[in-house]
Amino acid sequence: MSRGLGRLLTVLAGVLALLALAGPASAHVGGEAAASDFDGRVVAVTPELPGVTVRVLQFGDELELVNTSDTEVLVPGYSGEPYLRIGPDGVWRNTHAPATYINLDRYGRTALPAHADPDAAPEWEQVSTRPEYVWHDHRTHWMSEGVLPRQVAADPTREHVVSEWVVPVRHGATEGEIAGVLTWSPPPSAWLMWPVVAGLLSLTVAAGLLARTPRPLGAVLAVGAAAALWHAVATPAPPVTAGSHAGAIVSALLPGLATLLCAGVGVRAALRGRGAMTGLLAVVTGWLLLVQGLPDVDVLWSANVASAGPEILARAAVTVLATLGAGLVIGGIAAVRRFREADAEPTGADAGHRVPVA
Repeated sequence: MSRGLGRLLTVLAGVLALLALAGPASAHVGGEAAASDFDGRVVAVTPELPGVTVRVLQFGDELELVNTSDTEVLVPGYSGEPYLRIGPDGVWRNTHAPATYINLDRYGRTALPAHADPDAAPEWEQVSTRPEYVWHDHRTHWMSEGVLPRQVAADPTREHVVSEWVVPVRHGATEGEIAGVLTWSPPPSAWLMWPVVAGLLSLTVAAGLLARTPRPLGAVLAVGAAAALWHAVATPAPPVTAGSHAGAIVSALLPGLATLLCAGVGVRAALRGRGAMTGLLAVVTGWLLLVQGLPDVDVLWSANVASAGPEILARAAVTVLATLGAGLVIGGIAAVRRFREADAEPTGADAGHRVPVA
C-alpha cells in the first residue's frame, strides 16, 4: 500500500468514526427546524417570578420553563385544569388533563382517552427529575395547517402580528402570566439566490473538470470547510431537555470538524500536486457538506432563521454547503478521472512533476 493511500484511508476512517459518534448530522441540536416565516417570542412575565425563566423555541411551537426557585410553578391546561407542576422535585404532569394529550400533536389532533377530564382530581406522574421542561403549547403558534392567517393572506408583502397570546401560571400563591406575540414575516425571494447558486456550482465543477492543477479544487475545499465550521459554531443553544448540553453541542459540531479534517488533507494534497487524492477528498468533503447543508436549505426562502449568529451568515453558509457540496462531488469525480498519480516518479524531462491526463 502506498503511503498516500494509507493516509487517505486513515482520514476516511477518522471521518467515519466522528460521524458514528455524531449520528445524523444537523446544524440544529435535535434536528429541529432551521427556519420559518412565523416567529414567537415572550414579551413579559408578570409579575416578575424570581428564579423562573421562560423561552420560546421552534419559532413559537414550544415553551421552555426553568424554575430554579424553591417554589413550585403550576401551569394550567386549556380548560384551566392543572396540567404541569415544575419545581424543586422535578416536573409532574396530570394524566387526567386533556392538555397532556392535546399537546402530543402540533395541531391538536390526538384523540382524548376516556380518563382525560378537566374536572377530575389530578393524578400526577413524574416526567422529569429536573426543575425544567419544554412542552408544545397551542396557545403560542398558528394552528391551521396549510392555511395562512387571514391578515397575511390579504397582504403577504409585509410583517403581521398574528396573535398576542397569554399562558397563565401560578408561582406558589402568586398568580402570574407569560405574555407573548406570534408574528409572520414575508420570506425573501428564492430567485435572488439562483444566480449565486449557479455561479458557485459552475466554478466548483470547473475546478475539478477543467483546471490544469488541483489547486483550484483545494481552494474550493478551504471555502467549504470555513462554511461548515461557521455553520457548526452558530448552532443555537439546545433546549434544556437535551440530556447533556455539552454533549448535544459537541454532537452538532462533529460533522463540521470531520469536514475540516477532510478538507485540510485535501488542501495539502492539492498544494503538493496530488490531483487524484485531492479529487477523492473533494468527493468525501462534498458529501459531508451536503449532509450538513441540505437539511437546512429552507433558510434560503424563509423569513426567520435559527442561528446563534447573523441571519445573513447563516443563509450564506447553507448556500455554500449545499452548492459547493454538489459541485465538489461532481468536480472531485472528474478530477480523479483526469489526474492519474503514478506510483513512481516520472523520469527524464518530466522528473518531479505530476502529469494531468485528460
